[in-house]
Amino acid sequence: MDAVDRQIVAILQAEGRITLTDLADRVRLSVSRCQRRVRELEADGVIRGYSALVDGGSVGYGFEVLLFATLSRPDAVDEFDEALAEIPEVIEAQRLFGEPDYLIRVVSADLPSYQRLYETVLVHLPGVRGLNSTIVMKQVVSPRPFPGRPPRELSARGGTARSASRNAST
Repeated sequence: MDAVDRQIVAILQAEGRITLTDLADRVRLSVSRCQRRVRELEADGVIRGYSALVDGGSVGYGFEVLLFATLSRPDAVDEFDEALAEIPEVIEAQRLFGEPDYLIRVVSADLPSYQRLYETVLVHLPGVRGLNSTIVMKQVVSPRPFPGRPPRELSARGGTARSASRNAST
């Protein structure tokens, strides 16, 4: 990815409904060249899709839980993944290294509806050894776009490139 691709990605993350003409103007490309780049980014899997950010409370899902799951056996992973994907209230899930095995975002209308989901569905997922629920009190940082610049690289001294250059100038 070059600087223009990064600029395209940054703009699309912030303004997913921008017209191709406006996007091309912003990145200083012809419309056809910009469209070709966007299609390449989509084909390469850099851009995985487009969506709207929705307030959960406005659509009846104002209660959010971070659920940590530990499996009883390693061979249950695929079956657990498939079962988890079938639960509409699971809006995000990551498999982790170490324990717990999973971090899962679950939404519901309220605590009683989460409790019903927990008791009737979640505890019965294949291979579950343990579940630990943490109720989200407040979202401090909303989901946001990836930074439009390359990731910071570690310097030879173990810090970030920014802190290394700051230390060199002092």
